[in-house]
Amino acid sequence: MPLGVVLRRSPGVTRWAKWSWRCVDVLPGAGDADWAELRSEAEVTDFHAATPSLELYADETEAYLHGLTAQVPCLYVVMRETEEDARPFDIVLVTASPYEAQDYADSGEEVIEKIAMPAAIASWVHAFVALHHKEEVFKKRRRDKKDITLVEDGIGDPRIAQMADVYRSPVQAKKERLQ
Repeated sequence: MPLGVVLRRSPGVTRWAKWSWRCVDVLPGAGDADWAELRSEAEVTDFHAATPSLELYADETEAYLHGLTAQVPCLYVVMRETEEDARPFDIVLVTASPYEAQDYADSGEEVIEKIAMPAAIASWVHAFVALHHKEEVFKKRRRDKKDITLVEDGIGDPRIAQMADVYRSPVQAKKERLQ
């Protein structure tokens, strides 16, 4: 589903940041746009920055379900800063998966904006999850039959009589020191 990403530029609150940018809305089914100005009031301007596609995958349904059961279901807009003043961000993707957004946030190279999911998109994602979600049965892992209470004497060969050998058995080395 194509989603238009709306970014708002407002004056910065410090002298070091001239502008403050944030994602304020998504437009479901929007056409292509390349930083088209939507609205301007005083020094605040809204831009239709880009129109990436929201893609859903059947193996990610657990993450979508987690996002839908949140108090406020959200979409996550992943952006990468650029050097251009006219286009300060490249829109990398829009996702409904909080897990995928967390993966991008861990790198620290991208800016992640969280925005409330419109009701139409929430119902579309919910229908996708209902169609493709399969609950995974918990399988408890069994321990090996190996006896872990055995005491390991060392990794060396006790037949080696050299004092400088690092792979010698510790018991043999102790006996040699005591003699």
